[in-house]
Amino acid sequence: MTVPADTHTITDLASLQALFGPVGEASLRKEVSHLHPVYQRWIAASPFAVLATVGPDGLDTSPRGDPPGLVTIQDEHTLLLPERAGNNRIDGLKNILHDPRVALLFMVPGVGETLRVNGRARISVAPELLQRLAMDGKPPKCVLVITVETVFFQCARAIKRGSLWSSGAPAEVPTAGAMLAALTQDGIDGAAYDQALPERQRATLY
Repeated sequence: MTVPADTHTITDLASLQALFGPVGEASLRKEVSHLHPVYQRWIAASPFAVLATVGPDGLDTSPRGDPPGLVTIQDEHTLLLPERAGNNRIDGLKNILHDPRVALLFMVPGVGETLRVNGRARISVAPELLQRLAMDGKPPKCVLVITVETVFFQCARAIKRGSLWSSGAPAEVPTAGAMLAALTQDGIDGAAYDQALPERQRATLY
């Protein structure tokens, strides 16, 4: 049996570009191959980023957070991202061992624009770096040394569409414990997990 072709699926670059039209001059000129001083100021103000990696088992994205200055700007081509204590899944780090390509999306609370950095990372446990990036006297497990390849800012439309920084009441979503209880058919006591979580997070934040 022959499956009919889906005439509504775009499968070539020309059709995709025709759908969206030409790229504006500002969108082209905002991309640079280094950490321009204006982008360095932006990164220095960011307390949160999402790290994307790719490996043999697929893709991974995971959040990173610290006080503003989340990453250290070594020079106009290099960022230092500390890897703090976590759940020890190390999905992104395992990916980097196989494929050094990484992407970072930096965010600043209350600001609509985001900043995107693409590059290549290596995992360092150099004692000087670990001590330099210690927090509350505790060094990170390791440091990602990221060689920057492209940097550009993303306009605020997505943040505005999602009302991300609105002051409305938080959405009612399942707690961490409730999700674990559901996923394990109550093999994990969700209520006990939620009760212990705030203190565990406080004690292991760094």
